[in-house]
Amino acid sequence: MYTLIISIACSVAVSILLKIARKQNIDISQAIAVNYVVAASLCLLILRPEPATLLNPTTPWWVLIALGVLLPTIFLAMAGAVRHAGIVLSDAAQRLSLFIPLIAAFVLFGEALSGSKLAGISVALTALVCLLLRPRTQGGSGDTQKTVFYLLAVWLGYGTIDILFKQMAKSGAAFSSSLLAAFTLAGILIFIYLFARRSVWRQRSVMAGVVLGLLNFSNIYFYIRAHQVFPENPTLVFSAMNIGVISLGTLVGAGFFKEKLSLVNALGIVLAISAIVILIPR
Repeated sequence: MYTLIISIACSVAVSILLKIARKQNIDISQAIAVNYVVAASLCLLILRPEPATLLNPTTPWWVLIALGVLLPTIFLAMAGAVRHAGIVLSDAAQRLSLFIPLIAAFVLFGEALSGSKLAGISVALTALVCLLLRPRTQGGSGDTQKTVFYLLAVWLGYGTIDILFKQMAKSGAAFSSSLLAAFTLAGILIFIYLFARRSVWRQRSVMAGVVLGLLNFSNIYFYIRAHQVFPENPTLVFSAMNIGVISLGTLVGAGFFKEKLSLVNALGIVLAISAIVILIPR
């Protein structure tokens, strides 16, 4: 069970780091770039990938390239969501993205729609609407538009990334090698962006990137280990991870950072957890 607890804690810790980045004068783009160097290095050391396997003709390079573009882009969107909407709503929006692959399965791939899945999707979409509704008193229309934009970007972005990882798994590509390739491509792209912008590097941002990389990789690694520890009960891992992140994120955001939630937003959190519970296979 400790593997799940560590994975949940690391996921929320990433949001906390993104939350305090601006106050600590951290350039989040630089931190994200360094994060991929650290994550790729840890992937090499711990998961022991064999990059030569990527030379296989069946390797879905379009998926890896798409992940390389989306991973840093959505990381930046998550930073914007945490800054404008807070940890509570951002973590909930990220976890609700798990329903996008379900929607895609029905709409794009013709999968049969069961009553429980339809109910789960309906509740999840209702929860998303509740999370996006912002009282006028919390800021001007510009702030509200940015909040909605970033939360939607997080929801759509992480959902798309989930679909891409599933497509990669279907292709038979080795997970560790594919993960290394995705991290490497993501790092190359964001470093190119920073060099093109002539970014002035800050030691504080580099150190934050090291911490971010450790947390980001640990989240993935311990989530994988949790599935290995509970091979006969993937539902436990799935439900505990998603409900755990939303619950801990709510405690941290509302408890430590005093993030204010409207009644509608609070309802959205409850509905998000309910949607995950509904989706659990019986």
